[in-house]
Amino acid sequence: MELNQHELYENARSRIKQKKRLYYHFILFLVGSVFLIILNKVLNVGDTYDWFVWAITFWAFLFILHIVNVYIINPFMGNDWERKQTEKLIALQQEKIVKMKKKFDNELKLKEESEAYAEELKNQQKPKQDF
Repeated sequence: MELNQHELYENARSRIKQKKRLYYHFILFLVGSVFLIILNKVLNVGDTYDWFVWAITFWAFLFILHIVNVYIINPFMGNDWERKQTEKLIALQQEKIVKMKKKFDNELKLKEESEAYAEELKNQQKPKQDF
């Protein structure tokens, strides 16, 4: 299997796992909601107040967030988005490296010129000795 095909396969497996978890969450939500209703209404736990409505509403909100994550956010910020962001950051880092290398080379050149000039001054200041 080629690398590109392997990436596609892994991406598909990841999406299937996300959707599978979402379906499990939905089943758990349904069973849990029925359990909360039975607990409140049939078993009379906290029967003075219908608290199950708030619990189910909160759970439904979390379930909607899960749906948004799987079907809306992840397709836009999936593997393609990650790959583009990674490539963008790598290009930015390479630009910085090139700039730093140019700056280093320039400073090295200046240092060499400075040392050569200092050596030249030293040679000029020495009195010439005649034999």
